[in-house]
Amino acid sequence: MGAHRARTDARHHLIAEFHDPRLVAIYDAVNAYGDNEQPDFYAQVASDIGATEIVELGCGTGLVTCRLAERGFRLTGVDPSSEMLAVARRRPGADQVAWVHGGAAAVGAPHADLAFMSGHVAQFFITDDEWQAALTALHGALRPGGTLAFETRNPEAREWERWSPGRTSTVDDPDAGRIDTWTECHEARDGIVSYTNHYRFTATGQTLTSSAALRFRSLSELDQTLAAAGFAVDDVYGNWDRTEVAPTSPELVVVAHR
Repeated sequence: MGAHRARTDARHHLIAEFHDPRLVAIYDAVNAYGDNEQPDFYAQVASDIGATEIVELGCGTGLVTCRLAERGFRLTGVDPSSEMLAVARRRPGADQVAWVHGGAAAVGAPHADLAFMSGHVAQFFITDDEWQAALTALHGALRPGGTLAFETRNPEAREWERWSPGRTSTVDDPDAGRIDTWTECHEARDGIVSYTNHYRFTATGQTLTSSAALRFRSLSELDQTLAAAGFAVDDVYGNWDRTEVAPTSPELVVVAHR
């Protein structure tokens, strides 16, 4: 995945990308993870805390969910897109996962050891009320002392300034063939960035688009909202290799506990 692309994994009820069968079909190819990135990080967190029961909010096509299930963890994957869950249910290891169709309110209370959001899901909760409701639901899904982990792009790095038609990535989908992708930033105001993802299929010349917005929260905002929901922050990393946060760090990877 090119660094310019706005990876998208949450609030599927508002984003065409997660309901259009043509875009769902290419989702994994366009949003591929690199080595030692999100799947490995969350698996390591699970191992570090000795987790057995895990819930993922915004599991999408289930890529991370199934990778953790294949490592022996018991997973619940929650997502509001039935189209994305249909892909998830076809993955190897999917029969080891309890799939739930719904948003944050559908997380329930499984008394999990670990709850996590991958794919920058946290940034799709745009308003403070939406974000606080999601954190409250995740708090309720965890046993006392349970761990919450998620990532959000570091607003100090201002990644959206590199989202433009001039920065194009190319992927090869096994069915659709070559696809050129780029992200166009429309506006950045008050921590909210609106954008459009573009997908051009070489074989047909067709271009599809999907528009949405992301919320970029600062470290202090994350601290305050997590505390208000009953969490204490344990660590914040600047990337998947657990480096310290710096102004140029691409990520804010948060590990907290109930």
